[in-house]
Amino acid sequence: MLEVTQLTKTYGRGASAVQAVGNLTFRVAPGEFVCIVGQSGCGKTTLLKCLSGLIPPTSGTAVLQGQVIDRPPDKLALVFQEYSRSLLPWMTVRANVTLPLRSKGIDSARREDLAEEALTAVGLSGFFDRYPWQLSGGMQQRVAIARALAYQPEILLMDEPFASVDAQTRADLEDLVLRLRDEFDVTVLFVTHDIDEAIYLSDRVIVLTPPPTRVREVVDVNLPRPRDQIETKGLPAFTRLRAHVFELIKREPAGSAGDEVLSDQHAT
Repeated sequence: MLEVTQLTKTYGRGASAVQAVGNLTFRVAPGEFVCIVGQSGCGKTTLLKCLSGLIPPTSGTAVLQGQVIDRPPDKLALVFQEYSRSLLPWMTVRANVTLPLRSKGIDSARREDLAEEALTAVGLSGFFDRYPWQLSGGMQQRVAIARALAYQPEILLMDEPFASVDAQTRADLEDLVLRLRDEFDVTVLFVTHDIDEAIYLSDRVIVLTPPPTRVREVVDVNLPRPRDQIETKGLPAFTRLRAHVFELIKREPAGSAGDEVLSDQHAT
């Protein structure tokens, strides 16, 4: 579905140039839930901006279902980390969700139906006419997720969407996204700093190196589904995966003595 080939993003020129993303290559298959983890500053958010068509890569390509991404694709939606900044405070919850649908030429009645379906799916059926500032942080992020789902994407990009909520709300939202992935039959590429979250959610975890950023290893997460916050995280296999991913993230930067960048290798 999504193929990223030698994608690089550099800001600036000459001596002041900063390479945010360097020569990344990976694939995401239809129906997969893939998480990306890495140290702060390794270019995860920049990568998502390139994949969503918001900024162009300096070199390399990102291809979604055979089409090179050079503008925001109709088949893709993005959920940002800062939900409070992505929602328009003067619009109702319903209006926030229907707004992006206008660009797709969807008629008013159909927009309303899609918004109500998505908002009901995220548990906000009684809040259509509220304003974002009247909702808790977790509820605002549910609105942002509903807006993305109403857009009817085939792939959903999520940029640390639960980083700003408390631990219990985070767990609830993780389970919500897993349910919605199945209910809406959508592929998910999810960026997070939280190793436990990455393992709990995903089919595979892509571990990035510090700059110059590369794919250090792709880790298979062969844990049974459906996932459960207590049972899944209590499995010995979960503990082993967590330790392995942690070691990969903390390893010396690519290019250091003895370091070898590993791609498409899997842990069990």
